[in-house]
Amino acid sequence: MPTIKEIALLAGVSRGTVDRVLNNRGSVDPKKAKKVLEIARALEYTPNIAGKTLAAKKKQLKFGYILFGSTSSNPFFEDVVRAIKNRADELAEVGVTVDVRFTTIDKPEAQAACIDELVAGGVDGLVITPINHPLVADKLRELSGSGFPVVTANTDVPGCGRIAYVGSDYYKSGETAAGMMNLITGGSANIGVVIGSPLVLCHSERLSGFTNYIEKVFTGLKILAKAVNNDDDIDSFRVTRDMLIRFPEIDSLLLAAAGVLGACRAVKDLGLDGKLAIVCYDVVPTTCDLIREGVISAALGQQPALQGAKPLDLLFDYLGMGVTPEKEFYYTETEIKIRENL
Repeated sequence: MPTIKEIALLAGVSRGTVDRVLNNRGSVDPKKAKKVLEIARALEYTPNIAGKTLAAKKKQLKFGYILFGSTSSNPFFEDVVRAIKNRADELAEVGVTVDVRFTTIDKPEAQAACIDELVAGGVDGLVITPINHPLVADKLRELSGSGFPVVTANTDVPGCGRIAYVGSDYYKSGETAAGMMNLITGGSANIGVVIGSPLVLCHSERLSGFTNYIEKVFTGLKILAKAVNNDDDIDSFRVTRDMLIRFPEIDSLLLAAAGVLGACRAVKDLGLDGKLAIVCYDVVPTTCDLIREGVISAALGQQPALQGAKPLDLLFDYLGMGVTPEKEFYYTETEIKIRENL
């Protein structure tokens, strides 16, 4: 592993300057600091744990983490929360605390108020699954403009000033869902689509990717109806059942958000299990059971553990080490699960 001495030689600065840059201690000329960080990244330098511990413990950092709903309303977030707790336990050893909160996807005013509560409570940085609404976007821009670091996770808000986004490339995952639907149906399908909320960018982007791709490439796939379930299984049962009754010619479903269990219960209630091609998102236990039963054809996963832990790492490096994220988008892998590879 490269040393501080080697970085100093390449950057043409003293070892003390490198130490101050990497550990965010004291002021350094911005041009020199930028050069040191570029060389450190190029060499894949990782500060030693002892240095991290000393710097972070002195700062006693506190992070806020806002997620949609709760683990009971959206099982995808069970794995996210588990990863957050595991990483929070590790960070606690270097003096970092993590305050996790939940807000619903349909109440931007409540999410904006939650941001205010965390900031008033003294958090140094924020991770958030944001509602794509001006109330939330303006709040995040205000924070970012004041130098307060924000990382968006799972979904994003354009132009909010956050230092990084961690999550799926949702437009691309929508195109992937289109490809799966085309393979499963043999290129001809009448599709019903269920999304969580148009206020959630990841949901609207998935739908855009899916819709635009079938219009350009898979012209035998047609969307007949769309419904919104607010990431809720009860709502999902109701809107999916109503949609299937109103449009009996639907032979395929894209479930582009949570509420998969509720939607599939509607399919079963109407005696359509095994008769529809169903593509959904998130590889959770209930979804896996429905794949095994032959109700769901394929599910697209998005690495929830990475979405939970990586944003905390980025905040820790930024606030504890003075290291800016090396890129804007940290995209997760899109994994495809069918019965044969569960």
